[in-house]
Amino acid sequence: MSASSVDLDAVLEVALACADDAARVLHDVPRGEIRTKKHAADLVTDVDVATERTVRARIADAFPGHLVVGEELGGEPDLDGDTPTWWCDPVDGTTNLASGLPWTSFSLALAVGREPLVGVVADLWRGEVWWTSAGGGAWRRTDDGGRERLTASSATGLAGQVLLTEWASYAPWPGMLDLLAALWERHCTSRVMGSGTLSVASVGTGRAAAAVIGSFGPEDHLAALLIGLEAGAVVRDAAGRETRWPGPGPFSVAAPGVDADLRALTTSCF
Repeated sequence: MSASSVDLDAVLEVALACADDAARVLHDVPRGEIRTKKHAADLVTDVDVATERTVRARIADAFPGHLVVGEELGGEPDLDGDTPTWWCDPVDGTTNLASGLPWTSFSLALAVGREPLVGVVADLWRGEVWWTSAGGGAWRRTDDGGRERLTASSATGLAGQVLLTEWASYAPWPGMLDLLAALWERHCTSRVMGSGTLSVASVGTGRAAAAVIGSFGPEDHLAALLIGLEAGAVVRDAAGRETRWPGPGPFSVAAPGVDADLRALTTSCF
């Protein structure tokens, strides 16, 4: 199946329903025993697993031929083929969830190969849902069930703005501390909030001028990245090239008027 043959409206309908499912699970399922995965700072709760199982069930019912890759239950994508692949992080910011900090998100994207087509991000604590489809703009669900178009910030430089970043799990990634120091010198405020999904999505919503993340994970970042692109932001890989699917190393998402200023910094930092 080529990207052009995917029914984006049907996919988006299912993705938004999955976000609503995630909200119900977050509020109905106890966190349960907090477990670790790769190391002591890599946590998982019953909410993470229950949310992903619910999402997988809905996708399997609607699109039985599609693949799913999830943060908790794994899966194999078809990066070099044409089988549609869903990328899901049921709870981005699990450490925050385990600690009772209300800054976590749900992320779900559909891609064919490395071409993102649909993305949905939900800030479930605030009841906010943002979504996009390729070429269709980026949107926020309003309280009355309508939609409001999202646009990236109109800022024209980093000074006085906010840039979001995230640790590599619990430690700085190579070049992160150099970047933070360069931001201080330019009077740009940095924030590390604990959800890479929300950090990237905040550029698309116009709440942050830019975000820089140490490595790209489609489960975590693809939906938010597509929202940023459709809202007018610029995405660049570690080499400074514009991209819709970053490769290894840090990547940036920036409002168009901030992109050149940020690129000058990232070029010297990594």
